[in-house]
Parts: sequence; structure tokens; C-alpha cells
Amino acid sequence: MTKQSILIAIMATLCASFAFAGDVVAPQGSVRSVSVEDFMPHQNNAKEFNETWSYQFVFDNGTRAFINYSTLHIPGSGKKVACDMSFWNFKSKTYTVGRQYPPERLKADKASATIDIKGEYKMEHKPGKDHRVYFTADKGGKFLLDVTFESAEVGKVPGNGVWKIGKESFGQYVHIPYGRVKGKIAYNEDTIAVKGYAYMDQTWQTVQATDLAVRSINFSTSAKSPLFAGRISLTEKGEPFGYALYKDESGIKVAHPKTIKDGSDNYSGKKFAKSDLTFEWQDASVPALKFSVAKTLQKASLLDKVDGWFAKKAFKIAAGGEVLFYRGRSDASHGKKIDWCITGVKD
Repeated sequence: MTKQSILIAIMATLCASFAFAGDVVAPQGSVRSVSVEDFMPHQNNAKEFNETWSYQFVFDNGTRAFINYSTLHIPGSGKKVACDMSFWNFKSKTYTVGRQYPPERLKADKASATIDIKGEYKMEHKPGKDHRVYFTADKGGKFLLDVTFESAEVGKVPGNGVWKIGKESFGQYVHIPYGRVKGKIAYNEDTIAVKGYAYMDQTWQTVQATDLAVRSINFSTSAKSPLFAGRISLTEKGEPFGYALYKDESGIKVAHPKTIKDGSDNYSGKKFAKSDLTFEWQDASVPALKFSVAKTLQKASLLDKVDGWFAKKAFKIAAGGEVLFYRGRSDASHGKKIDWCITGVKD
């Protein structure tokens, strides 16, 4: 593909992005447990269809690991499978790696509930107890994560898990709101045995993610009760969508967002939040969730996934800027620690 044709494709993407904002229609149907069908890759003919399986690991030794396995459309490169991982506070240092492969390298087997990418990256067994996550890469250092869930809270989803936003669609599944994990991580010759807790969700959309959500906020709790865990996003118009799970002594509920505030102001998502975020829910029996995002532990870039200068430039233009991840930990209003991540285009 020539540079001119790539630029034409980018311009088409940008023009299309203005047409996709619209009213939000929530999923129809009753709350249910997530299934193997939800976990398997979804099929869609949309050119820019993309899907991501995300993990946040918080280990007892203070180290954290963040993994994203994705199928995505990269302007100028076409469909790719992307695998990225970031270690934070690995012996007081941060390391990040991202790799890309042709889409045929991803193999999904429904019978064993396993997704395998060239034998070097795996999600084995249905998300829950005994779910295994494996990541190995040799690029700018040798990376390894091999952990298994020893226990897990049951994931829930409203209806089919699909939101309609204008003419486009967005899917979300909170597979593991909280689970205890055990295994090992390594960077170069340093290998560490780890235990801790983890959160996992999965999203897909029929256009570039930033065309539907100007900001996305995911969060998880360091204990299984009371528990808040989920992902809430905001459209260009500031409309919240997505869901969280709330669990207390009475059981677990799906919480749909009603309003989000940054300090005392309604949060539109146009910029990264700087103060206290407060989430109020459509179900009045679910208490509001409030936590500070004033202090960031780590900032990472979506471009870590993209190889090559021209591809990075094209992706940055198509996304409307560099997409960043702001990650942190705060005391929350439900009396527990919240581990959070805000994703969006750089201010």
C-alpha cells in the first residue's frame, strides 16, 4: 500500500469518527454469568473491528503486571494481533514490551476454552478458577508471566453485553471481577514467584475505540467484599456506558452508570480527570463509588504496541492523538483500595 493510499484511509477514518457519536442504548436481557462463548473471539465484518482481553495483576510483593491481547486494525498495516505487557515496580523498575503478528497466528479452541497466539501467548480454560495466563517475549529484554487463578469471583454481564452507540456497537464482559493468582514472572535472568489478586475483562467495538469512547475508566478492588470492579466509558457527548459489578454481604449486582463527577463537576471525559471521581448508579441500592485519581503510578502509551515509525504516526493521526493509560491506586469510599486505569487521548 502506498503512503498516499494510507493517508486516504486515515482521512476516511477521521471523517467517519464524527458520524459515530450518538445516543447510547444499553444491552437488553437479564443479568447472567459470562460464558465460554463470550470469551471466544467475536466475528464481525467491520473493517476497524477490534477486540481486547485485558488483565490487571496486583501482586503481594508490590509488583504489578498489565497485559492486553488484542485483534485490531492498524492504519497502513491492516489487521493485526497485538500482545503487550507492562511490569511496574519489578525490583523498583518498569519494563514494557509490545509485539504484533498476522491475524492467522491467533488460534481459538472453544472445546478447551483456550486462545493461543503462536505458542508464546495463551489464555487457557474458561475465565475463573484454573484460568491460566501465559506471556513470553524477547524484545528489549526477555519477558515472562505464567500465572493461574487459584480462585475467582463469578463474572456477570447484562443481557448480550452489547451497547448500541449511534450506528456502532460495543461489547463488554467482566470475566473475573476478583481472583487470587499464583505463578511466576521474569525479566531477563530475574525470576520471581508471585501471589496476588487480578481482574480481567474483554471489550470489542466495530470502530476504533476512541471513536466510541473519549475516556475509559476501569477499576478493581483489592478484596472480594465489598467489591467494585468494572469498566465505565464516556462518549463524545459525555454519556457514560459500560458497567461495574458490586458485591457485598447480600450478593452481587450489575451497576450501570448514571453520572460521573470529577470533583464537584460533571465529568465529560474530554480530558484526563485530575481530582476525585464519583460514580453514581442507576440502581439506587448500589452505593456511590468515590476515589482520587490525583496521583498516577504509571503512564503508558498505546503506541507501545505499534511497530515502525510510519505505522505509529498513522495510528496516532487516526486515533486523534496518542492514546495513554494512566494507572494508580487509591482509597475508595467503600473502605477498600481501588486499582484504577484511565484510558484516552493525550490532553
